[in-house]
Amino acid sequence: MQINLISVGNRMPGWVLAGYDEYAKRLPRECELVLKEIAPGKRTKNSDVARIVRDEGERMIAAIPSGAHIVTLDIPGKPWTTPELAEAMSRWLAGGQSVALLVGGPEGLAVAARQKAHESWSLSKLTFPHPLVRIIVAEQLYRAWSLLNNHPYHR
Repeated sequence: MQINLISVGNRMPGWVLAGYDEYAKRLPRECELVLKEIAPGKRTKNSDVARIVRDEGERMIAAIPSGAHIVTLDIPGKPWTTPELAEAMSRWLAGGQSVALLVGGPEGLAVAARQKAHESWSLSKLTFPHPLVRIIVAEQLYRAWSLLNNHPYHR
């Protein structure tokens, strides 16, 4: 199974790349984590933000592997505990299909991306900076994998 983290944003600072890579490289090949960056639309004072979000959504949808199980990361999604995330990962592994985790830009996810989702996961009711979300997701996926495999990291 491949987990595709499809996220709006590019040109991240070094600390984001290092944090994400630290956890992504720990995951085994059976649940490889692959980052697919979607270039954000240019935002100015007079931008048509609705159009920008729609365009980002279209590019996100185009990046989803065929037949993937789609999960949006969204504040109104379901807040999972670590054991619940581990259960979700177990389901994903058993399903044998790729997983696409969608992270929107500053204004969130496009409606079209939300409509494609099979489930929605909320990291918190708080709003996190999008670069930080990459690190949190990578770490939580590694933690869930550790729990499933009785690895000491989770303890």
